[in-house]
Amino acid sequence: MSGVNKVIIIGRLGQDPEMKAVGQGATVTRLNVATSENWTGKDGQKQERTEWHRIVVWGKLAEICGKYLAKGRQVYVEGRLQTRSWEDNGQKKYTTEIVANTVQFLGSAGAESSANNSAQSSGGDFNFADFGPEPSFNQNEDIPF
Repeated sequence: MSGVNKVIIIGRLGQDPEMKAVGQGATVTRLNVATSENWTGKDGQKQERTEWHRIVVWGKLAEICGKYLAKGRQVYVEGRLQTRSWEDNGQKKYTTEIVANTVQFLGSAGAESSANNSAQSSGGDFNFADFGPEPSFNQNEDIPF
């Protein structure tokens, strides 16, 4: 039986995307996405923990993300976990990343674009649909589900 390696996150970009051309015309874009968890501690105080996720996007999807995303933008990302290693001054280093196959742009794009964007790397059919203005975001509110 084969395993399942699937990751789904919704979060906000902590910085602008880093897009590069690599190899023979391939494009890669790196995103740093933050997700937050809120809870009330035993002492009744609200607690929050932010987790940062490294996202790697390839091909046409990478180009779209590099062009339309910016720091603070909320995104839905679907992909798989991948750990890679490399040598740095004789020391082996590791990183675990999410290799995205779907990135959906959530909320409004502001002045950059009048529409929200959705893309999948496998389909080649990119849907640019307007979902209207983003609702206000208050990190201190409890999630209703």
